[in-house]
Amino acid sequence: MEFKVNKPKTFAGKRFLQNREAKLIENDKKTLFIRGVNASNVVLTAIKNFVTLKKPNCVFYNRKNEMKPMEDASKLEFFCQKNDASLFMFGSHNKKRPNNLVVGRLFDSHILDMFELGIEDFKAMSDFKTAKFPSGNKPMLLFTEGFDEKPEYKRIKNFFIDFFRGPVIDHINLQGLEHVITFALVNDKILFRAYRCQLKKIEDSPSPSVELTEMGPHMNLTMRRVQIAPDDVFKKSCKKPLQLKHTKVKNISKDTFGSTHGRIHMERQNYEKLQTRKMKGIKKRKYEAENANLVEISSKRPKLELTEE
Repeated sequence: MEFKVNKPKTFAGKRFLQNREAKLIENDKKTLFIRGVNASNVVLTAIKNFVTLKKPNCVFYNRKNEMKPMEDASKLEFFCQKNDASLFMFGSHNKKRPNNLVVGRLFDSHILDMFELGIEDFKAMSDFKTAKFPSGNKPMLLFTEGFDEKPEYKRIKNFFIDFFRGPVIDHINLQGLEHVITFALVNDKILFRAYRCQLKKIEDSPSPSVELTEMGPHMNLTMRRVQIAPDDVFKKSCKKPLQLKHTKVKNISKDTFGSTHGRIHMERQNYEKLQTRKMKGIKKRKYEAENANLVEISSKRPKLELTEE
């Protein structure tokens, strides 16, 4: 059976297909936000707040979309592949599962992990009369103890890190660390809190004072249904290309400041044959050298021992 491959006819189409090709360093992960048919005001406000946190790497489908990701994810996979998005959030509301959020991620255009969360005790960002952070800011994530006890909580911790990580950067300015998101696990509920971090100068102190002010969103998330990938599939999704792996060089290391240190192995030196600077004061005179030679010659001659008969 033969498949016909349609080649792009324009340069824009060629650039679009090249952008979708596999790369050693992939593009920044994009998030797709989808509104369900029945979505309450709490769900819509929560999705819009998450869109604000994820800008500019996100796409929001504000129209009503009929789908059930936990039962059939084919339509969701199509939308994610169309928008080149590997993360998604779907909001819905019904009597059985009120204020419902379905979040997850994809690998190779197929669902990898998917979590169904219920929203409780919700407060929007507009309820907090504080200054907000600029768009595109990278947040600092803080997790309390308890996420490593169960596999589903361990996996959702990894998902939240992947969801809020943003673009990969090499250097960061201390003044840019002004957004903190905390995840606390209390009585099988995930307490989601977002704070604005302010650095204030202290007199006679080189380090600034850190003050946290809650700016929203504020919510408690309850775990409902979970679909996580097997360990072998998850391990395959975390695999890095061989070209990006750092080849270790023997006897070379780097410190915390990025300086390169090398270790050299040398044979033990003979300090008697070490060439030193020649000075006239140290140089032996002619008669001293002759006397030294006579002493060496006499010391090398065998000694005669006399015995009485």
